[in-house]
Amino acid sequence: MERKSFQGRDRDQSRDRGSSRGGGFGREPQKMYKAKCSECDMETEVPFKPDPDRPVYCRECYAKRKSRKF
Repeated sequence: MERKSFQGRDRDQSRDRGSSRGGGFGREPQKMYKAKCSECDMETEVPFKPDPDRPVYCRECYAKRKSRKF
């Protein structure tokens, strides 16, 4: 008597479902918001709604600030 593992079958089905979505994990594209970098005044886009009371940094300035902390 041959026994099939449910685990293997579930894994195959989940892999098939993932490929039909294009690998996006079923999420919508993330909404991006325009903002000005607090450091260099360059326009940038961020994945959150900017708060006027908190600084927003472009990718380059954020990387510089992050590396200074260590």
